Amino acid sequence: MIALSLAEIAEIVGGQPHDIPDMAATVDGPVVIDSRKVERGSLFAAFVGEQVDGHDYARGAVADGAVAVLATRPVGVPAIVVDDVVAALGALSRHVVERLGVPVVALTGSAGKTSTKDLIAQLLERMGPTVYPAGNLNNEIGLPVTVLRATEETQHLVLEMGARYIGDIRYLTGLVPPRIGLVLNVGTAHIGEFGGREQIAQAKGEMVESLPEDGVAVLNADDPLVSAMASRTAARVLTFGESPEADVRGENVRLTADGRPAFSLHTPTGCSEVTMRLYGEHHVSNALAAAAVAHELGMPVHEIAEALSEAGSLSRWRMEVTERPDGVTFVNDAYNANPESMRAALRALAAMGRDRRTWAVLGEMAELGDESLSEHDAVGRLAVRLNVSKLVAVGGREASWLQLGAYNEGSWGEESVHVSDAQAAVDLLRSELRPGDVVLVKASRSVGLEKVVQALLENSTEGEVTGR
Repeated sequence: MIALSLAEIAEIVGGQPHDIPDMAATVDGPVVIDSRKVERGSLFAAFVGEQVDGHDYARGAVADGAVAVLATRPVGVPAIVVDDVVAALGALSRHVVERLGVPVVALTGSAGKTSTKDLIAQLLERMGPTVYPAGNLNNEIGLPVTVLRATEETQHLVLEMGARYIGDIRYLTGLVPPRIGLVLNVGTAHIGEFGGREQIAQAKGEMVESLPEDGVAVLNADDPLVSAMASRTAARVLTFGESPEADVRGENVRLTADGRPAFSLHTPTGCSEVTMRLYGEHHVSNALAAAAVAHELGMPVHEIAEALSEAGSLSRWRMEVTERPDGVTFVNDAYNANPESMRAALRALAAMGRDRRTWAVLGEMAELGDESLSEHDAVGRLAVRLNVSKLVAVGGREASWLQLGAYNEGSWGEESVHVSDAQAAVDLLRSELRPGDVVLVKASRSVGLEKVVQALLENSTEGEVTGR
């Protein structure tokens, strides 16, 4: 974080100092919410969770180097006490952004946020020090924690903004107002909470409504619900996509023999060829979105193409490809799942598995509400249409719907199977995998299917599924 004294922090957050011998003491390390991640110079933010009360770890955090604790009660060590730690972090993050004056890029969408954020970060880092979230820190706590990693050297700030309810993105953009606001797509993720895609579009569009007149709304020209958001912003609009009308567009989109996307990148300043290291055609849209942001910030098209061709995944369990010594390839995309990302992952599996046996180990897509049965059924059917060699549906009711969809599409028991849990999937795969097979593992985060890949990559003879 930029260096701030405890006196300055107390004033910014409206807090009361307790047990602080020197108000001039400076916080110049990161703000952390996990006491195990404290560094010398940190500020430890203590939260009360369902299982753990961060205040209980305050003494240990200070002993490990934290300058003070941001807390809701005195803790016997240097602390700034506030009514609401979340609100205090928000106030502190807004102060830091205003003081730095750096361009803020914020993005949202139903699918692809984290992958696109990783691409944008890798492009902008070529232009100067860039701060961006680790993983998917995209809520009212994760966003300020990311912002507060910025220092005086930071030149770009990239933020991911998630939403479960209408008003969430309005709140986040109020904390840290973006100058460039990117909307990737409107899909069915969290449709159970929102009630429909129109409501999701209303929530995602809060991003562009927050932009100033001298800002830029970067919108997906291939998604009608996103492109319609142009009418909801006072900012200039820059579009991306495969549409001929897009300002930043991809042409001649194709997949290499091993399933990597390639395309011609066209921007208002020229064109260049891209062949990505990432797997799956869905990354084309993510790459074009990232290219649009980089173009807006002044990166030449040939540098954008070069950076996209060299970019990898910065976040775990998102199309993470590992080959076992015996030639079995695992595609670990188990961090999360919704219908759009599930279909994209299956298509990537089909492309990667040309002339090879393919396995789709799939679990529940959560928070789909009344759409859950039809969406799980549709994914099971798609697996059959893509000629996936075998679908392994893992879990309870939702997994049975996946398997039923495959069965009704023409998989009569040989190509699809329903197993109860991750351990059963490991046992099945351990007995049936052959050298050269390609295995996709994907489900919502709550299912924990990354354990399947972990177990099958271990050298243990028992093959037990281990915890995180």
